[in-house]
Amino acid sequence: MKITDVKIKKIEGESRVKAVAAVTFDDCFAVHGINVIDGQKGMFIAMPSRKISENVFLDIVHPTNSETRKMIEEAIFAALEKE
Repeated sequence: MKITDVKIKKIEGESRVKAVAAVTFDDCFAVHGINVIDGQKGMFIAMPSRKISENVFLDIVHPTNSETRKMIEEAIFAALEKE
């Protein structure tokens, strides 16, 4: 599986969310709504999720291993630097 496209929309203002990304895999599967968040230990990505109860969120999609998460994160950060 390869990342074939990354689209970034920067978020201006005081929010911890600095950008929202859409990542396309193999030109046939896209994941929208990946947040780039400025946390206490630096930037990280948060996968699309929905609130299921007060303060409990469930990921809608997510990588199943750390290598895939790192691949997605690196692609998003590289696209963010180009913006």
